[in-house]
Amino acid sequence: MQITPVDLKDPELYRDGIPHQIFTRLRREAPISWNPEANGCGFWAVTRYDDIVAVSKAPKVFSSAREHGGHRMFDEHVVGVAGLGANEAEAPMISMDPPRHNHYRRMLSPGFSPARIRQLEERIHDRVRAILDRLEGRDTCDFVTDIAAELPIQMLAELLSVPQEDRGKLFEWSNALIAEDDPEYCPSPEVTAQKLASMSGYAITLWNQRVEWPGDDLISMLVNSRIDGEPMTREQYLGTFVLLVAAGNETTRNSIAGGLLALAEHPEQKRRLLDDPSLMSSAASEIVRWVSPVMHMRRTALEPAEIGGQPVRPGDKVILWYCSANRDESVFDEPFRFDVGRAEPPHLGFGAGQHFCFGARLAEAQDPFQLCRRLQIDPHPS
Repeated sequence: MQITPVDLKDPELYRDGIPHQIFTRLRREAPISWNPEANGCGFWAVTRYDDIVAVSKAPKVFSSAREHGGHRMFDEHVVGVAGLGANEAEAPMISMDPPRHNHYRRMLSPGFSPARIRQLEERIHDRVRAILDRLEGRDTCDFVTDIAAELPIQMLAELLSVPQEDRGKLFEWSNALIAEDDPEYCPSPEVTAQKLASMSGYAITLWNQRVEWPGDDLISMLVNSRIDGEPMTREQYLGTFVLLVAAGNETTRNSIAGGLLALAEHPEQKRRLLDDPSLMSSAASEIVRWVSPVMHMRRTALEPAEIGGQPVRPGDKVILWYCSANRDESVFDEPFRFDVGRAEPPHLGFGAGQHFCFGARLAEAQDPFQLCRRLQIDPHPS
């Protein structure tokens, strides 16, 4: 068994971006390596594409369920979902295994169907125009704050059918959910608990409103849904609301900002897109591969197994490093080349198997070059 020479859990490794040189070495020398934790039991770091896909497609062996630890590095069955205990919210479906996961996925799928995404595309374009119109006359802007963070949170408010003036609350709660160990967003446990209590109260208010006045938004879908023939409980609803708020903000924001930076750093690829708009779809996919907005997910082994020939014991924590798989030399031709015309194979930026992101099409519809090209502006960081 080879030991990881660095602690992949150390946030300092990521201060200047994903440490691709470390992951490249791991893929070559120790693709399934043991990573000790100072504040935990340690985990297996899975860094190759094919191994990650194999684990992702075996939910009976490698669990995402909260009762076995959940989908994040920390143990969700000990600390709950970012401070929300089991009495307040059931686990979101990302922390469930089949068949429970399947019920929730079917329940939300209509809200992200191709027909629904087509309806939303023109609204996306309208919102982009409005966002950029507000910047008229300014020489510079903070692209992350003014555009990359603004568009996803506006679209989330639209999907939930809540007032746009409430989007700041959604943004704040989303950051609290995903950054419980970041002092910028969560300076203390008390502040985090206060934010999450506010979010829970807001979510229940929406529930009560949609019971009386249902619409065609995601909240109405949840309120009027059935799980195993029974109405959704408020605990089940709150767990799903948590997932929608968290997933609807950070990942798309990261892709938009990182994608614009990639285009600026590779002007020849930007030129290709200007000259050939038919590459738009492959460019959106390549941006997600390149950025890898979700760097990793966790699974827990339920029985003795092997990953890439490495024995794994029941109860072992397994971390799937998507950011490494998306640079796997055995899968991608010149993986460190940003190529807007890249087609196959599919990247793992949206995951694989049971938990493939159901909002993938909506995320790609918000890709940064599409936003800039439709408005005839030159994408560059400022």
